[in-house]
Amino acid sequence: MRIGHGYDVHAFGAGTGVTLGGVFIPYDQGLEAHSDGDVVLHALSDAILGAAALGDIGRHFPDSDARYCGISSVILLREVTRLARQHHWQIGNADMTVVCQAPRLAPFLDDMCQHIADALDCQVDRVNVKATTTERLGFAGRGEGIACHAVVLLEPASRPG
Repeated sequence: MRIGHGYDVHAFGAGTGVTLGGVFIPYDQGLEAHSDGDVVLHALSDAILGAAALGDIGRHFPDSDARYCGISSVILLREVTRLARQHHWQIGNADMTVVCQAPRLAPFLDDMCQHIADALDCQVDRVNVKATTTERLGFAGRGEGIACHAVVLLEPASRPG
């Protein structure tokens, strides 16, 4: 088995909501990013790539490449999952912690888990997303942005025959 950790952060900017874990959440701001700014899926992608010893998300999907401008991070996560499988790894479990003062995420966490499980092509009971605040400390506590930590366990993929 292999363990990977990922971390991502994006600052708030203009917009009418944020996409986290593949779920759009209405809010009075958006996130500044080259892609859709989904810190949950970016951190998760980095964790998978790290566990599989395949580099990081910036290596595979550089923000200098116009093909990735505004792209859905679900597409990137599916590609990362394909790469991991190509190297004979599958998801054992994935656990993410979103760090923000706002918006309130509790009503959206179950949908995030389902969207992520769908993108990873795994059972939803292998995926967990939780949210926490920083008690108004640091950039997240001041409402300047959102961060996410992800931890992944990869298992050897079962091979036919």
